[in-house]
Amino acid sequence: MTTPTTPPSPPARGRRRAPSRIGRAASRAAALQRPRVLLALLLLLALTCVMLLDGYLRAEVGGDERVRTGASASDVPDDVLDGGPILTFPGGQATTVSVPDKTIVLTFDDGPDPTWTPQVLDILDEYDVPGTFFLVGSMISRHPDIVRDLVEQGNEVGVHTFTHVDLSYQSEARVTREIEQTQLALAGAAGITTTLFRAPYSSETNAIDDYSWPVYRNLGEDGYTSVFIDTDSDDWKRPGVSKIVEWATPEDDEGASVLFHDAGGERSQTIAALPKYIEKMKAKGYTFTTVSGAMADQQSQQQQQEQSQQPGGGPQPEQSGGGLQAAHHKATGATLYEGKALVAAVAVAEWTVPALSVGLVIVGVAVMGRFAMMLVLARRHHRQRNRHRFSWGPPVTGPVSVVVPAYNEKECIEATLRSLARSTHPVEIIVVDDGSTDGTAEIAESLGLPGVRVVRQANAGKPAALNNGVRHARHDIVVMMDGDTVFEPDTVRHLVQPFADPAVGAVAGNAKVGNRRTLIGAWQHIEYVMGFNLDRRMYDLLRCMPTIPGAIGAFRREAVLQAGGMSDDTLAEDTDITIALHRAGWRVVYEEHARAWTEAPGSLGQLWSQRYRWSYGTMQALWKHRRSLTDKGPSGRFGRVGMPLVVLFQVVTPVFAPLIDVFTVYSMVFVDFRAALLAWLAVLGVQLVCAAYAFRLDREKYRYLLMMPLQQLAYRQMMYLVLIHSCVTALTGGRLRWQKLKRTGEVGTPAGNG
Repeated sequence: MTTPTTPPSPPARGRRRAPSRIGRAASRAAALQRPRVLLALLLLLALTCVMLLDGYLRAEVGGDERVRTGASASDVPDDVLDGGPILTFPGGQATTVSVPDKTIVLTFDDGPDPTWTPQVLDILDEYDVPGTFFLVGSMISRHPDIVRDLVEQGNEVGVHTFTHVDLSYQSEARVTREIEQTQLALAGAAGITTTLFRAPYSSETNAIDDYSWPVYRNLGEDGYTSVFIDTDSDDWKRPGVSKIVEWATPEDDEGASVLFHDAGGERSQTIAALPKYIEKMKAKGYTFTTVSGAMADQQSQQQQQEQSQQPGGGPQPEQSGGGLQAAHHKATGATLYEGKALVAAVAVAEWTVPALSVGLVIVGVAVMGRFAMMLVLARRHHRQRNRHRFSWGPPVTGPVSVVVPAYNEKECIEATLRSLARSTHPVEIIVVDDGSTDGTAEIAESLGLPGVRVVRQANAGKPAALNNGVRHARHDIVVMMDGDTVFEPDTVRHLVQPFADPAVGAVAGNAKVGNRRTLIGAWQHIEYVMGFNLDRRMYDLLRCMPTIPGAIGAFRREAVLQAGGMSDDTLAEDTDITIALHRAGWRVVYEEHARAWTEAPGSLGQLWSQRYRWSYGTMQALWKHRRSLTDKGPSGRFGRVGMPLVVLFQVVTPVFAPLIDVFTVYSMVFVDFRAALLAWLAVLGVQLVCAAYAFRLDREKYRYLLMMPLQQLAYRQMMYLVLIHSCVTALTGGRLRWQKLKRTGEVGTPAGNG
């Protein structure tokens, strides 16, 4: 499932310092940022690995139906097919061992399970009966405490693979991995390894076929004892307590390896049947032992028979029950430490994934709530501002000052100034050349456009250039724009009308992507349209607009000076000044009809650089104005309304968004592919509805929405990583400097960008 990052509240493009220092500063900054990028990627990779581990551990363990039937057994020795349930390979020769008469080896498959295994252990302890548990490695690693209790109680354990997979059709590497991972889990949980093995979906030895025989043979040659059954309780079928007891009872006082299950499904009938079964078998004179105990008893009986056949031989003392845990070996060295590491990693996954699930549910609800709130408030804003009698007050007709800060804008400056010269509202145009080295100032002067003044200053950065422009402004209203932005003829007229309300201190315009013909441009176009026609309308009605975009914004000169001018404390001087105006009691509004066409980054590298600065600068501005959370009056209103909304929707939600995507993949692989896909498509559908409404409000062409699914799969992921990178930089105390994006000057007249 995907959730969008909040569409941009774009700070203006930065201006570099003196060229002689920029190269060295950029190199130092790049060197400092590489570890943070790596750390951000490692954090995301670690969480992904934790979720993949959790999904691998939760591979479903089902009933014990045979995966295949009717296969040939021509390669299996007859004495194995007709032999006892315990298969060993002493000296490389296949040998079977039967359970002695009137002896029961209670075996339990598929555990440990936190619900049923402890109940089984309580019953065995009550009746002083040992059991042999064939454990699934993934379950061991998830419930190590149960395994420790099981072993300490005197029971025996065996390997039942790590994921309960039928090994008959698996590669040798997969078989080895399944066994070794289970042994590591045992080592980490109980400090032991075992020589006992039972294959999932196995039954009696006469069911061994040519597919499974190589598995048993190879494991036997490696020292494993494969354990089968004589009698199956079929408790997994849940036939009823009496049937389970009946089916588990051997005939004619024969010994038997009996199969029960302590996991893999609902086992209440097994729990109810087990005490009755033990009591019944004890009443019939049976004793209970483990697999190792049965092997020791059988060996003892054979020795007695051999001795009785020798001259002078006679009966020897019975040694029943010897070697109850002979299959266990103490784990040491790398096996022990790797096992502990595995159990620790699983513990992290067991805690992390549920916690993330809860957090992501909360984030998902917040995201869907935001979508609903944006749609409702955007519609109300549109109806309110476009109704017949709406007016800010008397028309604003007086001239305004337009400040254009410029640093090496030779590709764009002519188009910018000519668009301003066509303005239907009277303007004076102040180009503040911030130490350009490419002739930007000369180009501006050579155009000979009326009302254009060029103010030169040594390279000092964007905030200083804007402040210099404000000082040179002759009028009370100052419009600020970027040197790569083009205004429509009516843009300034629309932009300044809200100043008819004396409470309005600043107005945000509607920035639009001019170079939208490329894929990256189209993705940014969708983002801008949604941001300016949903988010800004919502913030406007709530009176907590967080940012006046650097591409198009208007300010009362008085309000800017009152707030101390543009600050260079942050990389987002426009967000900084906007919040400062809120805190000073000024109203900040959005004017949808004031459109500006700007050049968006044309490459992924430039896009990353730009958005990294934007998100980091926004965090800086929020931190700078954190005291608004406890202030009274207008400052407190923004702190308690605007600040939480910006933090939630521009920081917290986007940070969690990659995890939602990872969870979607996790669900598709390990849970329910169809349900996860439908959920992702449902959220995409909601986003398409929101985007379509935003496009309708802005009278944009819907064809760009065809690129939205691909945007969710590629572009959004990059934006998530950018934000995570910014968060890591902020948490580690990093500092960034402005870097100028490469401009092409392709954004010309608005008519060419429909």
